[in-house]
Amino acid sequence: MKYSKVILTALAGLLAGVQAASDVEQLTGDKFEDFITENELVLAEFYAPWCGHCQALAPEYEAAATALKEKNIRLAKIDCTEEESLCAEQKIQGYPTLKVFHGLDKVRPYAGARKNDSIVSYMVRQSMPAVSDVTADNIDEFVGQGDYVTVAFYDDKKNNATFSTVAEALRDKYLFGASSDAKLAKEYGVSKLPAIVAFKQFDDDKAVYDANTKGFKFTEENIKKFVVQESFPVVGEIGPQTFTGYATSGIPLLYIFVDNDEDREELSEIAKSLAPKLKGKANIGVLDAKMYGQHAPNVNLEEKWPAVAIQDFVKNQKFTHPQDKAITKKTFTKFVEDYASGKLEPSIKSEAIPEEQGPVSVVVGKNYKDIVLDNSKDVLVEFYAPWCGHCKNLAPVYEELGGLYHNNSDFAKKVVVAKVDHTANDVPDDIMGYPTIKLYPAGKKDDPIEFDGARTLEGLADFIKENGKHKVDALAAKKKDDKKKTDAEDKEDDDEPKEKEEL
Repeated sequence: MKYSKVILTALAGLLAGVQAASDVEQLTGDKFEDFITENELVLAEFYAPWCGHCQALAPEYEAAATALKEKNIRLAKIDCTEEESLCAEQKIQGYPTLKVFHGLDKVRPYAGARKNDSIVSYMVRQSMPAVSDVTADNIDEFVGQGDYVTVAFYDDKKNNATFSTVAEALRDKYLFGASSDAKLAKEYGVSKLPAIVAFKQFDDDKAVYDANTKGFKFTEENIKKFVVQESFPVVGEIGPQTFTGYATSGIPLLYIFVDNDEDREELSEIAKSLAPKLKGKANIGVLDAKMYGQHAPNVNLEEKWPAVAIQDFVKNQKFTHPQDKAITKKTFTKFVEDYASGKLEPSIKSEAIPEEQGPVSVVVGKNYKDIVLDNSKDVLVEFYAPWCGHCKNLAPVYEELGGLYHNNSDFAKKVVVAKVDHTANDVPDDIMGYPTIKLYPAGKKDDPIEFDGARTLEGLADFIKENGKHKVDALAAKKKDDKKKTDAEDKEDDDEPKEKEEL
């Protein structure tokens, strides 16, 4: 089929018009600063056209831009393949990267989900003050702005300031209001000021933190604990949209892995009855094992269902309900009670303890405390993965480093060079990449020092000397030994009889 030039021109114009109708502002380096300055609040996406995650985000981002435009909240995007210098200035290291701009000087990373509704609710919170003034006239409207909203009722400026500090720290996640109206507070179940009421559109419609609460003290720590704790359902759903919230809450998570509706219903009901025992000690969530069962080994479970485990993200510990026993109300209750009372031993994923150790000590889950936490020694530990190319390149240098201390009886009493396969062993360290190298100085095991220098023999040995308690200088000893060997070899050469030269 042939199209006339007129029709093609009209079609091109129509498509250009469609693109121009986008509510997402395409920014270049020349426009960027002016746009950020002229708009009070901007969410900017730094992307690359070839990036699959950016492509998936595009329709969600566009819909959010349209919804937020009427609230005078602007969304923008920057193509980093075209605006390389701008993206370098903004220190963009991956795509998409989203940043929230309150002007050029106040910038923070976007911390919400990459979905239309999440972007809208997150940016609306950013447009509001950390704490909104709440009155009898506007409380219904304010509470209706989200699934979870907290309102503080205060009786003096000090308490208001304490609450405001917490609100500022948590404003990316939650919506906060405050009121000094004691009569209004009483309507929502508050017995005495100061207090906090959490309004929820799940489980019970509200929760109150006031003088009737056990251990009540209106401190930043207690307020934060209450706000975070009450933001989760009694029994929630664990999935891609919720897992990060659970993992970063500072509260352990009890997983219920199920692959059918019958187990889901039965174990959820048992969990609800046990929830009071776990209040403040663990959140509870159900995970669809058909979809996400591959997560089980991360909490030391086999992929057999149903299954129950608790993960403490802060201490990096896992606790598992025995998988060779059926999960009944009785066994589930004992598991929870033992955990809540501190009687439950953590499950440790570990390789077998080596029968002998070489120049580099092999650390596994079961001997971690004996080697790494030996308070008499400076211990350098490499956390590695067998598939890591950088770890393989480091191996010969690291082995030589271990020999500097292992082969010297005096040094061996003071310094240990060790390694652990982080993929096969549980350790209480927060490891984000491979290889990660940390020094645990004698007497200061709770304050390890991460190595970030050149991965050379000299670089690693100097790091141990400078940061270890014992200040062992293995390189100086090596140079001294090398000189002795050289002098001895030269002496042997001098002592050998010389052949007479023929005339």
